[in-house]
Amino acid sequence: MTTVRAAITQTTWTGDKASMLDKHEGFARDAAAQGAQVLSFQELFYGPYFGITQDKKYYRYAEPVDGPIVQRFAALAKELGTVMVLPIYEEQQTGVYYNTSVLVDADGSVLGIYRKNHLPHLDKFWEKFYFRPGNLGYPVFDTAVGKIGMYICYDRHFPEGWRELGLNGAHMVFNPNATKPGLSNRLWEVEGPAAAVANGYFVLQPNRVGREDNEYGDEAVTFYGTSQVIDPRGNHVGALGSSEHEELLVRDLDLDLVQQMRDDWQFYRDRRPDSYGDIVAP
Repeated sequence: MTTVRAAITQTTWTGDKASMLDKHEGFARDAAAQGAQVLSFQELFYGPYFGITQDKKYYRYAEPVDGPIVQRFAALAKELGTVMVLPIYEEQQTGVYYNTSVLVDADGSVLGIYRKNHLPHLDKFWEKFYFRPGNLGYPVFDTAVGKIGMYICYDRHFPEGWRELGLNGAHMVFNPNATKPGLSNRLWEVEGPAAAVANGYFVLQPNRVGREDNEYGDEAVTFYGTSQVIDPRGNHVGALGSSEHEELLVRDLDLDLVQQMRDDWQFYRDRRPDSYGDIVAP
């Protein structure tokens, strides 16, 4: 049996970037102490979820992929020997910003990035004010723990991207989130397991938790946590995260289940891309 120990985190906004970075370094060290080989933080992990408002001051949270935040955590990944998924606010150039996950291997090398392809633009999720849509497709990377893909928050509502990641070889997909109560509650329960089953891989979904009223006062929303790890058969690996409190979830992934699921259910063999023309019609 090939087992990978994975960790995901759910965090409440402290009120400043420096303490958030320190907090997440602490999470990384705790995860490594528990034997975690791969770790993912929540969406836009070192800041508030600024999509609540449309305010250009939050552009200053953007950094290049080779900026100080990624450099800091890449060095930490090398020190701890841990693969890391770092969801950042990327500055590709002045005035061009993306919602991005950076993948760092266990030796500290930056393997590549995923830019969020699907952007919401609705009440308290004003993401098109802050980000351009992703333009790098759905890459999958070979890491020290296996083949990893990334998908970010609102992306999860679109099954096409999940399937692209499977076709590109993913054995596990990290889907960092900033998700609040409302219409999404039921979707949170079903979309991750459905994606895992349909594609025969592990789905790991960290979500923010708590109320960011220290940033937004009465406008704040309450993120519901319940971060989850789901196996290729659609079952939860361990308990859900807390709905109220910060938490580090450490779970063992039996990667043999990927092959077993794909042997039992030949979804890749039986798919009919020649018949799906309307899916890709503009």
